[in-house]
Formats: sequence, structure tokens, C-alpha cells
Amino acid sequence: MHMTSPLGILVIAVVVLVLFGKGKVSNLMGEVGKGINAFKKGIDDGKADIAKDEAAAAAPAAKDVTPIEKDQA
Repeated sequence: MHMTSPLGILVIAVVVLVLFGKGKVSNLMGEVGKGINAFKKGIDDGKADIAKDEAAAAAPAAKDVTPIEKDQA
């Protein structure tokens, strides 16, 4: 597999800038950043849900504490 050199990456970046322009590239990078943040938030929410479910499963079951009435004879 061929590894791209830093010069190759620079050439690719220049070609992308020429084809799409500075405005399009900056908008695209902004959207990529928002997507990464949304992905991280989703992972954190999923971990929180799993932790909450595990805590609920580990909690003891509810115990009936209703007083028993005694017969008066």
C-alpha cells in the first residue's frame, strides 16, 4: 500500500481548494465538525443510558411493607 507523502497531501489540498473554492471548503469542514460533535454526543448519551439501565437492574426489588391487620377476638 502506498503512503501519501506530505507533499502529496499538500497537492491534494490545493486541488480541492481550486475546484471548490475557499467558501465551500470551509462550509464543508464546519459540517464535518458538527457531525463529529453529534457523533460524540450520541456515544455519551448511549453510555449514560447503559449506565442508568445497569443501575436500575442492580437496585433491589421493591419490598411490600403493607402492615398486616390483626384479628380482634
